[in-house]
Amino acid sequence: MNLQSKLPTVGTNIFSIMSGLANQHGAINLSQGFPDFDCPEALQDRVSFHLKNGKNQYVPMAGVPLLRERLAKKMEHSYGTPIHPDTDITVTAGATQALFTAITAFVHTNDEVILIEPAYDCYRPAIELAGGIPVIYELHGPDYQINWDDFAKLISPKTKMIVINTPHNPIGKVRSAADMEELQRLTKDTDIIVLSDEVYEHLIFDDATHQSVLRFPDLYQRSLLVYSFGKTFHSTGWKMGYCVAPEYLMREFRKVHQFNVFSCNSFVQYGIADFLENAERYESLPTFYQQKRDFFQKEMEGSPLQPLSSEGSYFQLYDYSKVSDLPDLDFAKYLTKEIGVAVIPVSAFYSSGRDERVVRFCFAKKEETLASAGKLLREIG
Repeated sequence: MNLQSKLPTVGTNIFSIMSGLANQHGAINLSQGFPDFDCPEALQDRVSFHLKNGKNQYVPMAGVPLLRERLAKKMEHSYGTPIHPDTDITVTAGATQALFTAITAFVHTNDEVILIEPAYDCYRPAIELAGGIPVIYELHGPDYQINWDDFAKLISPKTKMIVINTPHNPIGKVRSAADMEELQRLTKDTDIIVLSDEVYEHLIFDDATHQSVLRFPDLYQRSLLVYSFGKTFHSTGWKMGYCVAPEYLMREFRKVHQFNVFSCNSFVQYGIADFLENAERYESLPTFYQQKRDFFQKEMEGSPLQPLSSEGSYFQLYDYSKVSDLPDLDFAKYLTKEIGVAVIPVSAFYSSGRDERVVRFCFAKKEETLASAGKLLREIG
């Protein structure tokens, strides 16, 4: 049969490759972004309660009403912007589904979508499947700052969407209020939609503030925001997330959502709704993850790898240029096979394959896991 692939350049993603190598060689897996500790017991209890008490059938397409009400209160509490639970929130089968739905709901053939790279790997394929054209703005290490004058040159009459991510995977940077104000200024009086990936909203360090799009009313009126319960509550395997947007955008989002997923896991939604009653359960996360970042950095003292700034997310970049001239994929394989610690090469997050001799570590792990990895990595060279 003669098949024409819609994604001819896509193969096995880097996360599967490196996790596979980690399993093959018995390496400590600091590559793929998932915790090796369990989600809160209180959350498990509430989910189990609803599983055993009949919450096992379809729920409304947009999500359990109580969960959307709790989320609306959470967003207003966190960012000061009123959100209508009936019209402005949709519960999704993970953040990736929300991102895919948002892109395919608005991007038409030959529309341009600006991506800031390095970028999470699901954005570009969704744009291409929708017939859109990715337009790439590359960040350069070690600071990975946006030059907004250069960024503005990429905007054209064909620009339909700009995708942003803060806190950022893989680089761990947090966009400032000034960054968001520039984005708001550049998109004012245009038809450009902003897709804001904020799945690490509560994983932010050193007393910084997450500059959500919700803090910028004019910007929010043209934006869709995506969040992840998996990232927030250490339950990535549940694949639960949600999207927030003004009603006129959410209406279009739901047109795709209802034929893509229709509705999401019932008893998990009820359990999360109960768990969200206590704001401390997510407000404590910056301290929780900063302790892990700091612990990992301390365990890495004495290693020839040089840390870059990690301001948010649960990722830490290390520069290995003083250790090796190997391309970053080869160096990542070397660390996995020979040292016993699996990492992700940052070039995998660039369409161009840009290689700055930097690799990404995930520190969402138990202290004993991080300590074991640090011991091995201190012995390099």
